[in-house]
Amino acid sequence: MADENEIVKKPSDGKGLLIVLLVLVIVLIMAVAGGTYFLLDKISNTNSSSEQTSEIPITNNNQSSGAEAKFKADVNELVLNLTDSRGREKIMKLSFSIRSSDPTIEKIVQDYLAEITDVVITQVSSRSSEELLTVGGKSQLKDELISEINNILNYVTRTNSNVVSNILFTTFVIK
Repeated sequence: MADENEIVKKPSDGKGLLIVLLVLVIVLIMAVAGGTYFLLDKISNTNSSSEQTSEIPITNNNQSSGAEAKFKADVNELVLNLTDSRGREKIMKLSFSIRSSDPTIEKIVQDYLAEITDVVITQVSSRSSEELLTVGGKSQLKDELISEINNILNYVTRTNSNVVSNILFTTFVIK
């Protein structure tokens, strides 16, 4: 009787399930890789188009007289919170100078300092301290700040010209 109740397994039963699981895993990996490729491609296209728009005025300013961006406005001593890759809190002290060909840049920056500070906080807090300590991280932050500050200044001045031609970090300390 023990032999009648015993279930006999065929050796091919597990192979079919194993093949189906392997195919599903391969399809899932391909889907994730394809999605990542398209997202990264879209991000790089967005970054390259914003870099192109922010670089065009700089090139034009340098070609016209070389001293076009002679006006400046300073944003001094912003104290920001950061996290590192381990989730630990860090403090950042940041000061920078905005260079422009617009003689009224200092007054505009003073009038809209809250909006500019908000953009700086948003951009800095979206990065880790390790990223900001690299040359590439600082360069990317600088490019994005130029673009974002130009967006603010274009909105308040109701123009489409890129007023900010460069940003120079004067204090960049992370503790």
